[in-house]
Amino acid sequence: MSTRRGTGVANDAASSNPFGTAMTTRTHPEAATASALMAAPRIRKEAASLAVRPHWCADETAGGAFSWAAMRARLAGLPGGGLNIAFEALDRPVREGRGAHLALHWLGEDGDERRFTYDGLRRQANRFADAVTRLGLVRGERLFVLAPRLPELYVAILGALKAGVVVSPLFSAFGPEPIATRMSLGQARALVTTSGLFARKVAPVLAQIPTLAHVLLIDDGSGPLPAGTHDLGALLRDASDDFECAPTRPDEMALLHFTSGTTGRPKGAVHVHEAVVTHYATGLYALDLHAEDIFWCTADPGWVTGMSYGVIAPLLHGVTMIVDEAEFDPERWYRILAERNVSVWYTAPTAIRMLMKAGSELARRFPHPKLRFVASVGEPLNPEAVTWGVEALGLPIHDNWWQTETGGIMVANAPAFDIQPGSMGRPLPGIEAAVVERLAGGGIRLIDEPGEQGELALKRGWPSMFRGYLNEDERYRKCFAGDWYLTGDVVRRDAEGAFWFVGRADDVIKSAGHLIGPFEVESALMEHPAVVEAGVIGKPDPLLGEVVKAFVALRPGFEPGDALQRELMAHARKRLGAAVAPKEIAFVPALPHTRSGKIMRRLLKARELGLPEGDTSTIETGS
Repeated sequence: MSTRRGTGVANDAASSNPFGTAMTTRTHPEAATASALMAAPRIRKEAASLAVRPHWCADETAGGAFSWAAMRARLAGLPGGGLNIAFEALDRPVREGRGAHLALHWLGEDGDERRFTYDGLRRQANRFADAVTRLGLVRGERLFVLAPRLPELYVAILGALKAGVVVSPLFSAFGPEPIATRMSLGQARALVTTSGLFARKVAPVLAQIPTLAHVLLIDDGSGPLPAGTHDLGALLRDASDDFECAPTRPDEMALLHFTSGTTGRPKGAVHVHEAVVTHYATGLYALDLHAEDIFWCTADPGWVTGMSYGVIAPLLHGVTMIVDEAEFDPERWYRILAERNVSVWYTAPTAIRMLMKAGSELARRFPHPKLRFVASVGEPLNPEAVTWGVEALGLPIHDNWWQTETGGIMVANAPAFDIQPGSMGRPLPGIEAAVVERLAGGGIRLIDEPGEQGELALKRGWPSMFRGYLNEDERYRKCFAGDWYLTGDVVRRDAEGAFWFVGRADDVIKSAGHLIGPFEVESALMEHPAVVEAGVIGKPDPLLGEVVKAFVALRPGFEPGDALQRELMAHARKRLGAAVAPKEIAFVPALPHTRSGKIMRRLLKARELGLPEGDTSTIETGS
């Protein structure tokens, strides 16, 4: 997941990315052939033709120098060297004269709207900070948030951070057990949720969360507030909007993000206030935010994308952010883009593929002349989806890559660089990336040969790098080899320095001596006009080790059957070769996804083989 765009000058060498060049080291003796994905025609961009000149243009930065210290100097900071995410997101813009600028424009599911200026949002966050301080919460204690995309959710997040309280977000679709597991692991001291969610999902498991002392409820009209809980609205009315930000240190815990737990119990990734420097930098270079932008990140704050880029980064840049309470609906989304004059849109591949399924005609019914940049994250974006953006939206979709553990975007197709559809892009300023092979004994070998696949590794040093897994020091240490963070994602790097996603290390299929990345097979299948989405797994085979099996969801107007199955197999063999193409294809109404947009190949494999499905708490409803 990554993105960039071109300046009209060919991006023919890694020198076009002077800040984040990939490592060059000794060459593997047997370089793999380049992926078929790399052959996709690139989308050229001229900087002069873009609606707004990007912050990062190759012709301006080729001789420049990037440093995290210089980026940190753009922020205000606290007295004595302290740093606080919420202070930078709210107080700094107000001090810089943007207090009256619209910060948050909330669109209710039923048509209601609420608007908050930067000063208004700052005052509400101050009230929350004052309220929880009066309740006795102190710096470092954990406040969990479990709520739909309501204004009170954003107020609580920012207010808790100002008070020095650690915020841990939960997705509101979680069931009682996943909620109890995460709150117990995180030693929750307080919870902000709605009265309805509390009754259905929290009250049944309260006994499993012994550290929980305070429940602050957003009144959603579902009935009287239970005894022992607090009315958040009343607390805010009684609190002061004059609150002095807690003197948090840069290395002090600010956010606790739990991973999805698809392969075991959830891991709590610890992030610190210094992460705000990465949020600021990536808002500049990956999302190209300018002060007058209207920005819409469709991700829920219950996930790391919705926190980093649906709350923090847009406020750091003083933009107006759209928050939509409603769930996905193609026509509603197009109306928001058109009627709210969205200029920068950050969404997920799953949503894009669902929009593709709805057809380009629907997109063209809603002109959106202000939209200038579209980016995607959550799962690698297939080339077909990138180019569909040009057809339906008049703009390509820029993929980018990062993880819960990285805290911010690391690799991207940034606005001022050419797009190679299917590519993650190149490392952003300040990010040093390499392709590596793990060695016995814990070491790594750096791979330089273009097209050879290996594990993506990142050099320590970026500010939003996670600082640990909560109470799991050994698990954290295993993520590193010396100064390199090992991501677990298998990639290739081409001769120009762009990275291409192959698959998670445990998703890569080993068939007759070939290493096959599911993403490449899925993308080839999506090139067929009948296919809207595909998920690929390795199925055990006594002769070949594994064979490739594909699960395919069809576009409207196409019917599953033997003839279409044979046609898809022939298409895949022609595109990929017989060794890589699927040996089996099954038609499914829809593929299972996590709420953050990832295809759950693990779940497809478990269902195929009759194995336990494990933790499915993060699965999309209806998958």
